[in-house]
Amino acid sequence: MRRALVTTLSIAFAVAVGSSTMPTATASPPPVVARFATYNIHAGAGSDNVYDLDRTAAAIRALDADVVGLEEVDVHWGARSDWQDVAAELGRRLGMQVAFAPIYDFDPPTAGEPRRQYGVAVLSRYDIVASENHDITRLSTQVPDPVPAPAPGFLEATIQLRGARTHVYVTHLDYRGDPTVRSLQVADTRRILAEDPPGANQVLLGDLNAEASAPELAPLWDVLQDGWSVAPVRTGEPGLTYPATTPVKRIDFVASSRGTTVRSAATQDDPSSTAASDHRAVSATIALNQGSESSR
Repeated sequence: MRRALVTTLSIAFAVAVGSSTMPTATASPPPVVARFATYNIHAGAGSDNVYDLDRTAAAIRALDADVVGLEEVDVHWGARSDWQDVAAELGRRLGMQVAFAPIYDFDPPTAGEPRRQYGVAVLSRYDIVASENHDITRLSTQVPDPVPAPAPGFLEATIQLRGARTHVYVTHLDYRGDPTVRSLQVADTRRILAEDPPGANQVLLGDLNAEASAPELAPLWDVLQDGWSVAPVRTGEPGLTYPATTPVKRIDFVASSRGTTVRSAATQDDPSSTAASDHRAVSATIALNQGSESSR
């Protein structure tokens, strides 16, 4: 009887020890929540066509966004923006990191002066660990009789948003009524997005010069989600962005990869901000996936 009791206790102890060393399921890290925005700044001129970078900076500050994509950005471009580096100046005023991708890059009017550039930019409260200026198909506005051809101005900024490394893209698609070039640009965009590692956090910010239902944008929504359309909470209904004073269409977008969750979206409709450009800014709060990611 005593031997049986000892044996029983030994088995119970072994089971207890064994169960304590069994692997347990590891909970996934919580998502990182960040606010993204896109804003066509009209080269720093408001709907009144008056260049006022204080007004532009105030409108961006009011968004309270962690990352802001900017379109129509002048860098020493000309008199319309006082020959300023608008991207760097906005970064300085707002205390944010900056990456800029020129669409056009010309010699200065006088030798030794900075180059004349115009393009897109990103502002970030978090570290921009890498940036790249990708080529997509463009139809130049700066040469006579242009033909569609690869040209720069599609910005990718890899940003370390706390534990969530995120590929942020800023784009400005062709404005013409004929959608042919935009269709080519969407194809180029999908090709570039596909180069990121599987499951990567991706956010696309930009002026797409077409509404969400436009046929040429449909392939984009196969791989990204339109933040305004999927957000459970939206303000600035119905989200129209252009023209700023009396908007009639939604052509500015915050979109993200399908592994992310859009929690809310908004268009900027405060009169003090809408006067700062000919577009209204759009923002979205997005839950991003944490985890390490190897650089491509």
